[in-house]
Amino acid sequence: MTTSGTALRRTLGVRDAVVVGLGSMVGAGVFSALGPAARAAGSGLLPGLALAALVAYCNAMSSARLAARYPASGGTYVYGRERLGPFWGYLAGWAFVVGKTASCAAMALTVGAYVWPGQAHAVAVAAVVALTAVNYGGIQKSAWLTRLIVAVVLAVLAAVVVVCLASGRADAGRLDIGLSSGAGGVLQAAGLLFFAFAGYARIATLGEEVRDPARTIPRAIPLALGIALVVYACVAVAVLAVLGADRLGHAAAPLADAVRAAGVPGLAPVVRVGATVAALGSLLALILGVSRTTLAMARDGHLPRALAAVHPRFQVPHRAELAVGAVVAVLAATVDVRGAIGFSSFGVLVYYAVANASAWTLSPAPSTRVVPVVGLLGCATLAFALPAVSVAVGTGVLAVGVAAYGVRRRARQRPTE
Repeated sequence: MTTSGTALRRTLGVRDAVVVGLGSMVGAGVFSALGPAARAAGSGLLPGLALAALVAYCNAMSSARLAARYPASGGTYVYGRERLGPFWGYLAGWAFVVGKTASCAAMALTVGAYVWPGQAHAVAVAAVVALTAVNYGGIQKSAWLTRLIVAVVLAVLAAVVVVCLASGRADAGRLDIGLSSGAGGVLQAAGLLFFAFAGYARIATLGEEVRDPARTIPRAIPLALGIALVVYACVAVAVLAVLGADRLGHAAAPLADAVRAAGVPGLAPVVRVGATVAALGSLLALILGVSRTTLAMARDGHLPRALAAVHPRFQVPHRAELAVGAVVAVLAATVDVRGAIGFSSFGVLVYYAVANASAWTLSPAPSTRVVPVVGLLGCATLAFALPAVSVAVGTGVLAVGVAAYGVRRRARQRPTE
């Protein structure tokens, strides 16, 4: 239950909500995830992409139904709490905040690596400070900047696709689908590619700032996911046709290498700019989502209640945004978190597993339970198909959160003397 001092203003329509989702999905993931995924899956890259899309679709449908029922900030943290109980909501919120905070730092460092490799950490911190300031100014300013970023990134990706497919060096034979790395490789690739799809959750976590959420959210989430899937499929096919699975798997900058291989090296700097802008867009949307989940958890006392404050003028959770920005800035300044992408995927898959389990309780009709069941099984499968280090670290961090929850609950139940 929110009060007038902590309630957010509903200003986002369908178009803005779709843009926020696209800003999260069509981000740095498409510039960086294809290489590791191809290395894991080999000729099974496209099946891996299809599997990631299927799991993402199930998660999106479950999230859309839940967000329409519970249009409050916090996403699956709220759904799990309302449908399954406080512990499951807390687990989802913890997985999201910790995993996505690592993702924020990774995106900031991506910006630094593209803009000024020699001073990547300093540029990363500057990016975090600048985008936190934009978010502080209000959700409409964030939505406007995200719209501009999405337009630039889509234009760059369209140029990559056209250049690759129109070049005489594209070979349809390189699209031959197989299982050169086995089913395990396809599953691992799907888990890595899921990282790039996960941004549609941002629409749900902003549920308290969406106009007419029962109508807007169920329309915006599948629309954003569908657009992202078409974009990813086109880019994957174009890059594979030029590089092939083996070269793609060993490419440090897959899209830039693809345009060079297509005979247009002059486009590589443009791709570099596009990757920078994409990472900025992802970082902007990630800070939005993490701060809203932080707000929801602070309202319930799982995080310091001071973080639940909403700015009287800008109508944003300003303390939560500043706290998230500060943590991300420290990480970006001191840690190389590129290896945290696998951990982030693990945390997000746990988050969506709780979402699907929550959606399963909405209706007893078998026809409405198929999607949540498929989504839940898909999340569990992809989570444990990730690299062993990511699974181990992710499990350990979640265990720390569970232990903290238990200690806090025991302290609250202890009778006062």
